[in-house]
Amino acid sequence: MALDVLIVDRSAAIRRILERVLRHADFQFGEVIEAADGREALEKLQADNIGLILSEIDMPNMDGLEFLQRIKANHDWKNLPMIMISTEGNQDKVLRAIQLGAFGSIRKPFAAEQLKEKLIGIL
Repeated sequence: MALDVLIVDRSAAIRRILERVLRHADFQFGEVIEAADGREALEKLQADNIGLILSEIDMPNMDGLEFLQRIKANHDWKNLPMIMISTEGNQDKVLRAIQLGAFGSIRKPFAAEQLKEKLIGIL
């Protein structure tokens, strides 16, 4: 059964790029679900069967760190693999995300190969 993937990023363009990279990767993915921030992502998680999350760190309404904390605090979601998407200036936040249980991170701008390497390590 193919994994559904949740992409959480404030930028619709970045969400489309990530989806395109996923579609061209050598992995079997089901539906790609999008959310613009952590609040919307939590709603999507309740409605869908997600197997992987790619989430930006800096977002409005609920940032990626708070979103990650809520994922890890939920019994049903705590084992979901989550890769954080950061900018160069967010190293402290990336380290915090890893401490909270993120499976890794990629930095914007990213290459398709970077994402594929992270996915190989997780999947």
